[in-house]
Amino acid sequence: MPRDGTATRERILDAAERLVIENGFAATSVDRVIVESGTSKGAFFHHFESKLDLAKSLVDRYAAADIAHLHDAVTRVQGATDDPTQRVIEFVRILENTADDLMAAQSSCLYVSILTERQLARHGTSEQIARAVVAWRRTLSSMLDEALATQPTNQQIDTDALADHVFVTFEGAFILSRSMNDSRHMRAQLTVLRQLIERLLLSHPG
Repeated sequence: MPRDGTATRERILDAAERLVIENGFAATSVDRVIVESGTSKGAFFHHFESKLDLAKSLVDRYAAADIAHLHDAVTRVQGATDDPTQRVIEFVRILENTADDLMAAQSSCLYVSILTERQLARHGTSEQIARAVVAWRRTLSSMLDEALATQPTNQQIDTDALADHVFVTFEGAFILSRSMNDSRHMRAQLTVLRQLIERLLLSHPG
């Protein structure tokens, strides 16, 4: 283990994330996190001042990974094509093609678990999630604006709302997958989203 205790902190966060996603934050006790992470109460409180501090750290880490996933996909499409329309379509295709791996790694989204807890929303964790949502919105809206600028169309598209729809599709697909106990819904929903965006960007109404 590194001398700075990084591995222990990450092990606690990994265990807490699994428990919160599966059971909710209120039903996840510090004692259960300690047991699941194979650490001690002393180690827990060395890294986190309280259960609320743990929640904020969980959201910080999850949001950072979320934004990193966004930037990785953008970098990949930028390296693949110079066409703004194809960049948008390929961006969604990357999300679609990684859906199975995502669902194998986690059964739901930490954002959903956190936002249903009023106590956490009052203490600022929702602000951390909002920053991630805005990062996705700004990036995707910019890509959509560039794509639509090349299209001979008179359609008025709210690209911020369309960008948000990508986020909404993710969250809704997590809920649908858990409700139906079928992880394939994530990929199916992203496939439909890609097809709709293709229809929007590749059709040319007068």
